[in-house]
Amino acid sequence: MAYSATPHVVRAVGTQSEGRPWAALLRTPRYEIFPTDDVLDVVARHVPKEVTITVTASPRRGLPATVQLAIQLARLGYTVIPHLSARLIRDHAELGQILEAIRPAGIRGIFVVAGDAREPAGDFPDALSLLGALPPDHGLAEIGVTGYPESHPFIHDDVTIQAMWDKRRFATYIVSNMSFDPEAVKRWVERVRRRGVELPIYIGMAGVADPARLLRLSTKIGVADAARFLRGHPSWLARMFRPGGYEPGRFVNALMPDIAQAERRIAGLHVFTFNEIEPTERWRQDMLRRLQ
Repeated sequence: MAYSATPHVVRAVGTQSEGRPWAALLRTPRYEIFPTDDVLDVVARHVPKEVTITVTASPRRGLPATVQLAIQLARLGYTVIPHLSARLIRDHAELGQILEAIRPAGIRGIFVVAGDAREPAGDFPDALSLLGALPPDHGLAEIGVTGYPESHPFIHDDVTIQAMWDKRRFATYIVSNMSFDPEAVKRWVERVRRRGVELPIYIGMAGVADPARLLRLSTKIGVADAARFLRGHPSWLARMFRPGGYEPGRFVNALMPDIAQAERRIAGLHVFTFNEIEPTERWRQDMLRRLQ
């Protein structure tokens, strides 16, 4: 595995204030990107440093591509969160190599997912097993895990709910999986809080994603989130193709004022860009200008 880094320091991932209004949420979002050949240059050209970048992992590209891109972005001064896919990591030794690689780059946060490889590469069949394997001296300030506002296409609701409860003792925040239904997201946040899970939540949402490009991209590089959401929820795809069917600003407006309430502990927005980075950032800047 080619995990490597050279010393470089960037600002640490900080805890964001709770119950922030619309404009504040837009000022410091998280953009999720895929590791492709040109994405580093695209991010550098179009995304300001106040935007946190999270880098996905896929079986086709492999985890080294995720780690290497995260390190490169960190060297440019971005706060970067690499996704660690449990099913792509062989053992404790490889996990240690990854942590050693990202530490000199100033990366102090990871996002742990089970991943969509058909078979585990080694010791970690799910996110919980990888979280439990983190060494006590991991040096991480932030550890994120996934929550599911809508039913997972392949996993029973009871399992996802129990998994989130089990992972809360390792994690510092939750990212909700992508949804196009604001009411489902609001109900889910309320249920999470009723269960006694108090971790801050980042609301997962699609950016300005062209549906045809999303389909091509999920086929081209095997991105699990895109492929899984399309296979499991064909009605979502129909909603995106329908004229006026999805617009990110309308989605966030529909979440208000619920997510602005302090007791909801909403940390921010997690935007699934599907590498439509330039139009997503243009939309964000346009919205900020309107709100000001």
